[in-house]
Amino acid sequence: MRVDTTGKISLDHIYTSPDPRAYFGTLRKLDYNIPELAKPHFRRIIAEYRRALGVPRPTVLDIGCSYGINAALVKYGRTMAELYDRYGGRDAQRHTRATLLARDRELIRSHEPADDLRFLGLDASAEALSYALEAGFLDGAVHADLESGEPTEEQRAQLAGTDLVISTGCLGYVTERTISRVVEAQDGRLPWMAHFVLRMFPFDPIAETLAAAGYETVRHDGLFRQRRFATPEERTLVLDRLEAAGADPAGLEAGGWFYAQLYISKPCT
Repeated sequence: MRVDTTGKISLDHIYTSPDPRAYFGTLRKLDYNIPELAKPHFRRIIAEYRRALGVPRPTVLDIGCSYGINAALVKYGRTMAELYDRYGGRDAQRHTRATLLARDRELIRSHEPADDLRFLGLDASAEALSYALEAGFLDGAVHADLESGEPTEEQRAQLAGTDLVISTGCLGYVTERTISRVVEAQDGRLPWMAHFVLRMFPFDPIAETLAAAGYETVRHDGLFRQRRFATPEERTLVLDRLEAAGADPAGLEAGGWFYAQLYISKPCT
């Protein structure tokens, strides 16, 4: 497996497949579970937002949403274990993309949402977004790379009116450029944010950008396992990066896992 510029193995192929089978088949082997760990925290901040702002059906923007995993968990009450079985099990290999989509749409039709939310996905992968939309996990999608350029007027209109912005692992590849462009697209009050960020990626540049836009950021106590290291090379490169950044991996990444931290950003009152 080749590694990218951060030291992590490149998993680009699992985000550009026409359906989620490669995604779940690959990540299951690495015990990837951060969306499951993030779910109760997202639900808590959504409930807090409802109480504070009086918005009954908030719009949640998931940055780096891929195949709509956070939407499936938070809005529709699925679990990662269910999704691993659904797309990574032996039965899934007998399906075509069309029959997988039909099965997902039936799941959505036959179950009431666990939470009344509007879920919007932002991703650079047209394939992942297309699947998430067709399956019904997402209510809307913005296909854009906001690291590379400003949103179009149509994309800006889609992003406007976002109530909460979430992510589970894309920050580090996605930087303050994307976050700033999401904030600038808003046409009213600023959205609350909750981001799970690997310890190997400093959050300071994003926090500083948000502070300039009128936000206060707090790091939540606790650490969250993201996934196992895929290879000894990945482990070595990531530990080197952590140590160079002054982050001690002893008892954490040195044990073979990526760890993430949760940052919550709210507009200053």
